Amino acid sequence: MSNPIAYQDHAVDVLAQVATYVGTGRLFALIASVDIKGGSARDVGSLAVVSDAGEMTGYMSNGCIDQDILFHAMDCLQSGTARLLQYGEGSPFHDLTLPCGGALSVWIDPKPDKDALVAAYRSLLARQPALLTFSPQQKNCQSITIAYQPKVALTLAGRGAIFRATAKIAHAIGFDVSCFSPDTDDLDAVAGYCKNTPTHVRSNSSIDALNLDPTSGFLTLFHDHDWEPAFLVAALATSVGFVGALGSQRTQEARLAHLAKLGVSNTDLKRIHGPIGLVPSLRNANLIAVSALSEVAQTFAYQQQTIVDAQLASQRPQGVPVKI
Repeated sequence: MSNPIAYQDHAVDVLAQVATYVGTGRLFALIASVDIKGGSARDVGSLAVVSDAGEMTGYMSNGCIDQDILFHAMDCLQSGTARLLQYGEGSPFHDLTLPCGGALSVWIDPKPDKDALVAAYRSLLARQPALLTFSPQQKNCQSITIAYQPKVALTLAGRGAIFRATAKIAHAIGFDVSCFSPDTDDLDAVAGYCKNTPTHVRSNSSIDALNLDPTSGFLTLFHDHDWEPAFLVAALATSVGFVGALGSQRTQEARLAHLAKLGVSNTDLKRIHGPIGLVPSLRNANLIAVSALSEVAQTFAYQQQTIVDAQLASQRPQGVPVKI
């Protein structure tokens, strides 16, 4: 029987497992993809961790080579030495192919800087970027610094079937979900998908400042659009990375006209994506939710992980890169 693999996508989820191992004193090896040529299922900087019990959290491929990486990680833990593996083109592992083509280099470190990894985890939990530098001391493999971004936080304001479906699917795809609604039944229905207790709003005047940042998204999902203006004004007052609203094109035009009368600038009006969704004129709540979340994902897809020049990164006032 093969060893278990938990297919976690986001760095914060892998680092959460690292923090658990550090807290319990369990030995582990950190795995990072440090070079990619051609196609790949994962980005440069993708993380995984393997414990001395043979449990792997995170992944480097779509099942093609992860078991082999796990095997090498266990060997590294026994020997105490780090290892650089190459798969695909130029690899010595001729029996392990990468169907997507190209080549993948993976760094396995059985003695990573635990303090640096835990600090990175805490930064991501605090919704701050975390910088880590990987320095394989191997020929033809340069040091790289990765700027990891917090997990996308998605705040939903709405009611009804689309509101419930969007919360459920957003949670399933790994967003940190927060919810506002005037309907307590809807709040009860989405509570299990929210990172924190959802908020009951009783009137427009109760809608205050929203805690949104550039890696946050905000959607209004009302059919009764009277609730929207206060929420949208509050969202646009933040640095939120994506704002979207449900409704037809006619509804969007009326929405923008009303917000303009409230004093919202043209610049902020252009930030509102509407009608929300990549697929127009849907009538099914689950499909509308998928369409809307696809547009959110499209916005944040390339912002979650960035390769940073090590020298420039070291000069940043926040998040000095730490060699692993």
